[in-house]
This record gives sequence, C-alpha cells and structure tokens, in this order.
Amino acid sequence: MLDSLSIQNIVLIDKLNLEFKNGLSALTGETGAGKSILLDSLGLALGARGDASLVRYGCEKGQVIASFNLNKDHHVFTLLAENDIAHDGDLILKRVQNSDGRSKSYINDQVVSTRLLGHVGQDLIEIHGQHDNRALADRKGYLGLLDAFAGLSNATKKITQYWDVWQGAKQKVVEHEENLRKAQADEDYTRHVLAELETLSPSSAEEQALADERLILQASEKVTKDVQSAIKFLNKDGGVERRINSAMAALEKNDTNIEALVKPSVEALDRALVELQEAHGQIAELSHNLEFDPSRLDDVEERLFALRAAARKHGVMVDDLPQLVERFRAMIAGIEGDQQVAEILYKDMQRARETYLEAANKQSIKRIKAAKILEKAVTGELPPLKLERAIFYCKIESLDEGNATRYGLDFVDFEVMTNPGTEAGPLMKVASGGELARIMLSLKVSLADKGSAPTLIFDEIDTGVGGAVAEAIGTRLARLGKTVQVITVTHSPQVASCAKNQFIISKSANQKGSMVTHVKLLSSDERHEEIARMLAGAIVSDEARGAAQKLLNF
Repeated sequence: MLDSLSIQNIVLIDKLNLEFKNGLSALTGETGAGKSILLDSLGLALGARGDASLVRYGCEKGQVIASFNLNKDHHVFTLLAENDIAHDGDLILKRVQNSDGRSKSYINDQVVSTRLLGHVGQDLIEIHGQHDNRALADRKGYLGLLDAFAGLSNATKKITQYWDVWQGAKQKVVEHEENLRKAQADEDYTRHVLAELETLSPSSAEEQALADERLILQASEKVTKDVQSAIKFLNKDGGVERRINSAMAALEKNDTNIEALVKPSVEALDRALVELQEAHGQIAELSHNLEFDPSRLDDVEERLFALRAAARKHGVMVDDLPQLVERFRAMIAGIEGDQQVAEILYKDMQRARETYLEAANKQSIKRIKAAKILEKAVTGELPPLKLERAIFYCKIESLDEGNATRYGLDFVDFEVMTNPGTEAGPLMKVASGGELARIMLSLKVSLADKGSAPTLIFDEIDTGVGGAVAEAIGTRLARLGKTVQVITVTHSPQVASCAKNQFIISKSANQKGSMVTHVKLLSSDERHEEIARMLAGAIVSDEARGAAQKLLNF
C-alpha cells in the first residue's frame, strides 16, 4: 500500500509530507484548495507525463517521493529484478521535475526511464474517476478481471506457458522447413560438387608431397645426364680399374730384394682401387635412383594443378579439401535426414497445440460460468448507486484457432444497458463519466481483493449524486477498504463519514503572500466539525453538528 507521500515545490505545494494508513481514507476540502494538485503530484511519481508548469513559481525544480509497503511476493518485485533494481521489500518511487521541462525518474534511488516508472506505478495504484477510468478503457484488461474474479489467473498462466511452447515449436517447424527448402534447392549442385571432389579424392598434406616430388623430377633429367657422363669417364679406355690393376701387376713383378720399396706403392694402388670400386657402385646406384621418367612428372603436375584448381574454386586451402568433402557429405546426409527431423518437429508442435487447446477449451467453459456470476454480482451493486435500471453484461466471444491468443480462446467485453428498451453496448460508449465511475466501483467491490492494485484512488465519483447514493458509495468504498487500501477525493459528507481516516486540504497565504496548499490529518473532533461544515456550508449550525454526529456513528 501507499505508505507515505512527500511533495516539494509542486504548483501550490511548498513542502508536504503525508502518511497514509490502510482502509478507506477521505480527502476533503473546499473546491480549489488543491485536491487535484495532490493527485497530479502522485501521478508524477507514478510515471505520468511531466510538465514545467508543475514546478512551483520561482523554483528550479520540484520533486515527489512515494513510498510503498508491499507483500514480499508482490509481482512488481519480479519487474524490478528483471531490470536489476535492488530492494529490501520496500519500494520508493521518486520523480524530479525541472523548470526547463526535463525530469528524472528514480526507483529505490536508482535512475530509471519514465516508462519503467510508469509500468511499476500502474501495478501499485489505480486511479478511477469520472474522467479517468483507464481500467475500463483498456478492453484487453477485461479478461484479466474476469479471471481474477473466478480464481482462474493461475490456470491462465499455465495456458500462456502452453501457448509459448506451442508457438516455439511452430517456429522451429517453420525455420526447419525453410532451411530444408533451401537445402533441397541446392541439392543438385551439392551432389555434383561432391562427385567431383570424391573423384579427385584429396588427402591431407598431399600438396606438399607432390610439390616436393615435382621439384625432384624436374631436376632429375639434368642430374641423370651428369651421372652418365661420370660413368663414361670411369669406363673410358677399359676403365680406370683396369689400368690400376695393370700398374699393380707391373710393380709386383720386381725383384723381392726391392719388395719393401715397392710395397707402399702397391698398397696405395690397392686402396685407390677399393675406393674407386666403392665410388663406382655409388654412382651406379645414384644413376638408378635418378632415372628420369617424363610420364611421372606429367602425372604429378596434373594432380597438383587439379588439387589447386579445386581449392581456388571453393575458396579453401588445398589441405582443407578433405574436410570440404566431409562437409558436402554431411550436407547430403542432412538433406536425407531432415525429412525425419521435420516429422519429429511437426509431432512436437501438434502435441503442444493439443495441450494448449485442451487447456484453453476447459478455461473457456469456466469463464462462461464465471461471467454469469460476475454479471449478477455487478448488476446487484448498481441499484443503490442510482443505476437501478442498468444491467451489466460480461460478454465472451469464442475465438477460432487462427485468432487464438496466449491467454486462451476467449475475447471478453464488458457491456451495459443503462435503460430498459435500449440496446446494450460497450461501457466506454454507452455509460457517462459518472456512470462509469460507479460501475467501476461496483466491479471493484465485486472483485474485492482480486485483480487489483494494492491502492485504489477514487476521484470525486460521488459528484452529482444525492445523499442516499453518496451513502451507498461510501459504504462500498469502506467495504472495499477492508481488502485493499482506498483513498477517495470527495465533497460528500456521507462518503467522508465512512472513511477510517480523513484529511482536509486547504490553502492560505504564506509570509511572502504566496498561496500554499496544506493537508492535515483530522482528529476525531476536527473531523466532526469538518463533516458538519460539509453538510451546512460556511456557517456550521448545531443541527449540522448533530447530523454529522449521526453520520459518523453510522
């Protein structure tokens, strides 16, 4: 509920601090004393549009602070958590309005957007009056009011969950079908490319191996010719080996007396022969290994060029071609398997749809029954409010599946027939401002603490009604005040006398000669005198005081 309201430098209000209690509180006072300023100030704290004209003359800025005491499970705390706003169970809304037209909004001393302030504010206070019946103007909210009356709000939350699951499954089907359509459109090309790559059959690190072999093959022709020339020189004129052998044989024929002199030369020739034979063998092996094969060079170059051409075509490196093959294979496999996936997704969607429709249809049956009860309850509250000929209707239009919403298969509308013989029509078109306010009161009384903000404000809904009707309004406001906090702005002594607390709003000139609005919580004696004044006018008689006493003892 609204715990306190602090206003500074707003229009005629210099500085004002108010504390509110639970139950019904009445705000009374002479016309022009500043009751509307008080509500405008509160609206500013709740996120209403700011205006430079609200700032008190001669001041740079004005501010309004509204403090609320709420149950810890109030849904507004979920909204705060979603916006990373800290709280300890209390809630403080603040609005600073500058004289240049700019304003700043705060929640628990954290700067927020005015839009967020408005969203929070509308969950905390509802304002109803002859010219402010937003709850009835928004036809989308009627269904929520009916559900709250019938105790179906939790069931509707489940329906919204079923709806979200259904729509999510439907979206998956749509996205999958679109992807499948695109894949199937490219299937021929994909299969063609895969066939080309599979024929090419690239392997990892193949490019480097081919490039290295190509270099060797390109150099092997010249090297082979050089080796053959070396062999030719070694074998010329019978070969070097033959001449060395002849030299050794000539030396070994000498007399044994000079054997010691010849032996080193023979051994040297022998070693040279061995080395020559080893060199000859190595050259022969080299010749065999470097044997030039023109056809192999053509094959290597053709393979290397084919791999590089494929890589350029697909915008990848040659070494990435094997992975590209696997990707195209996966795409083909995906196309072939996507139809099975589509069938699974479709079945999931159908199950979600059936779950939603089953719950929504059951909810529709309960809503139809509840609508009749709500019609009877609201209509029964109307006669004492001088709407004895009016009939309230809660109409439910069944929606087909194509027009289903996340709240079910029903569209709820509130209609009223104000006079017999006339046609019932939408509230906002048929009922006058005063009638709307009283119908709203009847709705709120019927709903009691269901589907309501923790604080309700009724602004002069008793305007233009007689004493009996005003008394009926006051009685219903007091009854409503037993379940939620109710604040009413009234000129009716009958309504004011039903309040648990009464504030008087007045204005007077300050020391500087400027008019200032004051608000005071009345004591029992002060309240008695104020009710008498409301009954009698400027001159309060003893008869008026007696009548006031009777009202207060009512």
